[in-house]
Amino acid sequence: MARRIDYSARYTHAPEAVYEALSTRDYWEARIEEMRKYSENHVEHFEVTDDGIEIVLHHILPRTELPDVAQTVIKKDMVITRKEKYTAFDGESHGTYEASIPAGPGSLTGTMRLFRTDTGCTLRTSSEAKVYLPFVGGKLEQLMLVNLIDLFRTEAEITDTWLSAR
Repeated sequence: MARRIDYSARYTHAPEAVYEALSTRDYWEARIEEMRKYSENHVEHFEVTDDGIEIVLHHILPRTELPDVAQTVIKKDMVITRKEKYTAFDGESHGTYEASIPAGPGSLTGTMRLFRTDTGCTLRTSSEAKVYLPFVGGKLEQLMLVNLIDLFRTEAEITDTWLSAR
């Protein structure tokens, strides 16, 4: 059974500013550089067109850093490929993401929506984790989502800092 969770990153910046950051390679490189404090990361693909933004990120988590329950099913360092797509900005933007692990026993997908608020804007992410393993599947799903919220929170702080420095 899949588990779901929502996370809202709230910014005092206009949605146009957040979208502009998302469409700037320098922003993604700065974000990845900051995330390297936690694990190896890099931008694999970045493209901006009239239709929107596409980005592919790689996160590498050493197996020794994984919780015990994850180490029971992950036998090597965990390489996560994260693909994000955002529509062109027209007052708001919608997006999707998926994170995959080679030979991983599940999936992590979600949708994103960037929209204006009275105090700036919000980037709301709705995520769904599915793990196809009996007995430990639910525990791993919950673990994935809890860690994902920590990741989104850190990324939001990086984004806010990057925008404030502009």
